[in-house]
Amino acid sequence: MAKKRVPYFNYNTVTINGHQYFKAYVMNADKKLVIVYGKTIEELCQKYEEAENRTENDEFTRRSPTVKEYCEKWLLMQSANVRATTLIDYTSKVNRHIIAPLGHMRMAEVTADDIKLALVPVSKKSASVFKSVNILYKCIFNSAEDSKIITYNPTRFLSNKGGGIPQKDREALTDEQVALLLDTARGLPPYVFIMLGLYAGLRREEILGLKWECVFLNTDAPYIQVRRAWHTENNKPVIMTELKTKAARRDIAIPNCLAECLREARASSTSEYVVSNREGGPLTYTEFRSLWRFIVVRTAKPRKAKKKVGGKYVKYMLYPQLGEMARNNGKVQYTLDFEVTPHQLRHTYITNLIAAGVDPKTVQYLAGHESSKITMDIYAKVKYNKPEEVAKALTGAFAMWTGTDEK
Repeated sequence: MAKKRVPYFNYNTVTINGHQYFKAYVMNADKKLVIVYGKTIEELCQKYEEAENRTENDEFTRRSPTVKEYCEKWLLMQSANVRATTLIDYTSKVNRHIIAPLGHMRMAEVTADDIKLALVPVSKKSASVFKSVNILYKCIFNSAEDSKIITYNPTRFLSNKGGGIPQKDREALTDEQVALLLDTARGLPPYVFIMLGLYAGLRREEILGLKWECVFLNTDAPYIQVRRAWHTENNKPVIMTELKTKAARRDIAIPNCLAECLREARASSTSEYVVSNREGGPLTYTEFRSLWRFIVVRTAKPRKAKKKVGGKYVKYMLYPQLGEMARNNGKVQYTLDFEVTPHQLRHTYITNLIAAGVDPKTVQYLAGHESSKITMDIYAKVKYNKPEEVAKALTGAFAMWTGTDEK
């Protein structure tokens, strides 16, 4: 005969609708007494333990920090281990994609569904952004689990596969497109920026952080030193001497066309920066977008626009035709029949080096690539994307077999 379970708490009996029940009081997380009932002592004990466990879990959840509080702590911990530029990237993504949707919740109450819903907007961005945000979620919640902040990790089965928009292969500008772009930009504010991208292969942050003290034009072989990088925090420019990688610190020989362009720009410059705003300081993010807009508005591509009608702005679709003058600006002519991005300038520089026969290690140095894999991936696409180049490679590889009979 099984022993009756002996309760470890005070209880009594109560009669409800002619039936006798055992009852006991349990204090919940709000410090209020709630009643639990059982038809038998065993059932009462089981319900009492379940209520206590719920109370403990609720108290644990309430003691856990909010997602915002823990994310800020995690970023502070990372500041001792990662580059300043990496921390800026982490901070931006955490604020935008983790704190914004989930910051008000307690770490211990976040579920896998909460995170999946928060990732829906991120899935509409590039695959690389989607993947990096996934990794940040995992790192933050893994850290919380290791520190006993949470008992269940909602990112345990989170996957970054298939999320985000796959990035298209970057294509270099053709010689004709380069000539057209330079003709369009000549005399406009972004001209020097474009020349530095096309003929020095600098990254956007390297161009916007470049000072005249790092431009050497009076030597037998003019060159540029890459020693600073531009970033923005809350739209304010931050110029850092810590670069993206160690390989980014380099000296780049420049062709005569770029040297001449820089000599002209230096003669009229009153700033320490090669590309500056009207006050002579580095550009804000908004100012950079305005700078590049000089190119965007001259591109003959359908796009959304807005005009003022009856005191209100109304959106409409604009269908520019090549050679036309802009309706709202008689100084702007649609001269570009292709789209171009700032990074495409750098990609064109690297592609042209490879096409000219510059060896991969030299290309890697000039581009500031830390990994030779990046350089070689571009090299392979450029060098062997043409049938005649593949034919040459095959002819060279099997030259020793020429004239021999197959056995």
